[in-house]
Amino acid sequence: MHPQDLDGQIAIVTGGASGIGLGIARRLAGAGATAILADLSFAAAEQAAAAMEEDGLKAAPLAMDVADEAMVDAGVAEIAARFGRVDILVSNAGIQIVHPIQDYPYAQWKKMMAIHMDGAFLTTRACIRQMYAQGRGSIIYIGSVHSKEASVLKSAYVAAKHGLIGLAKVVAKEGAAHGVRANVVCPGFVLTPLVEKQIPEQAQALGISEADVVKNIMLRETVDGEFTTVEDVADAVHFFAAAKSKAMTGQSLIVSHGWCME
Repeated sequence: MHPQDLDGQIAIVTGGASGIGLGIARRLAGAGATAILADLSFAAAEQAAAAMEEDGLKAAPLAMDVADEAMVDAGVAEIAARFGRVDILVSNAGIQIVHPIQDYPYAQWKKMMAIHMDGAFLTTRACIRQMYAQGRGSIIYIGSVHSKEASVLKSAYVAAKHGLIGLAKVVAKEGAAHGVRANVVCPGFVLTPLVEKQIPEQAQALGISEADVVKNIMLRETVDGEFTTVEDVADAVHFFAAAKSKAMTGQSLIVSHGWCME
């Protein structure tokens, strides 16, 4: 059982209907927050929110394409009007597209940037206006070890995840006068459908076995050969969301079984 240190808070989690986003939403709701599952698939968000409610957790679905300015602004306004506040934003929505740089289609590069960077900016801008009005808030970006390191075939992803750290630092500086903190959680490989899909793709692209992708690429730099879990990531998000001190801002926390160390 986790402490009810987020009791009464409203937390918007993008990409909240599945994977890491849903795990984070469940953790924040378990700590007393109402988790808003903002997702491209409203049906999936509805289903996930209903399952959370059955488990005694407070949740609500929200249809959101994070790269659609009007949809983001309207969705956040809807939540602010319904609940009277927005306390936490977890900018988590993301996808992965891998190509060698020389073959990277520009349209797919732009799609990656739209979801990861534009989505983080648009949801931040919409939520921070409400947070400024209420005088407090916590924004948490889900970065990656790739916010710190690089891997082949992932030029767009690595560039975008590095960009989230820069965005968080500016939000931390601008938000300080309004009681708003901003931080980044940087997971290693988490065995979600997104990562499971990458294993055969990378095996084919690199001409190696799927087992070699896992052992010698994904987990080679970890200290124990283990994947990061959704629970590991949720722990870090909860830590930032519930921080009592204003000191915890503009920071990035790596959660990767030692793959990347600072």
